Amino acid sequence: MIATLGHDRALLLLAGLALDAFLGERAFTRIPHPIVFAGRAVAFFDRRLNRDTRSESARRIRGLVTVILCVGAAAALGVLLAWVLRGSLLGAAVEAFAIASLLAQRSLFDHVEAVRRALREGGLESGREAVRHIVGRDPLSLDRHGVARAAIESLAENLCDGVVAPVVFTLLLGLPGLFAYKMANTLDSMIGHKTPRYLSFGFAAARLDDLLNLVPARLCALLLAAAAIFSKGASGRAALRIMFRDAGKHHSPNAGWPEAAMAGALALSLAGPRRYDGLFVADPWLGEGTARAAAADIARALRLYRLACFFEAGLVALFWLFLHLPFAL
Repeated sequence: MIATLGHDRALLLLAGLALDAFLGERAFTRIPHPIVFAGRAVAFFDRRLNRDTRSESARRIRGLVTVILCVGAAAALGVLLAWVLRGSLLGAAVEAFAIASLLAQRSLFDHVEAVRRALREGGLESGREAVRHIVGRDPLSLDRHGVARAAIESLAENLCDGVVAPVVFTLLLGLPGLFAYKMANTLDSMIGHKTPRYLSFGFAAARLDDLLNLVPARLCALLLAAAAIFSKGASGRAALRIMFRDAGKHHSPNAGWPEAAMAGALALSLAGPRRYDGLFVADPWLGEGTARAAAADIARALRLYRLACFFEAGLVALFWLFLHLPFAL
């Protein structure tokens, strides 16, 4: 029974990965993306519970309640949907589509490719306009090299959040795990900020996201290092060395791993000092290469990204094959 469930889950995940690679966000041109509904739920609790008149401790408790309710509701929806869909070919197709809708491998590639194309063909202003859709920093503070670095850093970090972590939680827990993770990630992206408004209210959301990404972030870095071995002009050995040396310099316990691996693989320096909403953040550099990244470096990063996604799908396929072995439970 365990093997049967594992076979189904891995096969559905592979189907979801294939659907996402082919469709991306094109399936949601006329209907809202599921994350839109998650965002509306988070915004509702933010308006109702996160009021300036409350004390910081009260806002922290209400932030914890928000996380429990939102993540719990998402997991419960996943359980219900998995139960409704089980046992039929149509249900399997719907479940594969649900998985695909919450992966971001194609959409992330498209957004970063748009930055590369804009920077190469339209210059700095076009690059700034394209990159503002995928990063939180002030695009007006970025020169051409800053735009390229921002795109590459976003690609590395979101490979974890948008692809690797959702795959891990789907493989482990099915739709409930995927739904719960995506809700937790949405909570972190909306309220998990170190600003006066969210420092207390978003504390639980930020810590939960850190916890959930501990393993996926490191797996993501290893996938990038493996991809670098097979990518022309990249170094798997340097990716591993810089990853272990510099990952801890990042202010995030997780984002530094894929970013450092990407920096080492491509002989770049990433992160470093930058501005968010007019505030200067003096973060250290990751890597020991040049900080003068260009559109061509975005193209190299995208090649690594494609290979890392391919290797991850290969690991899922190997897991499915392992469960087919005679000694599998």
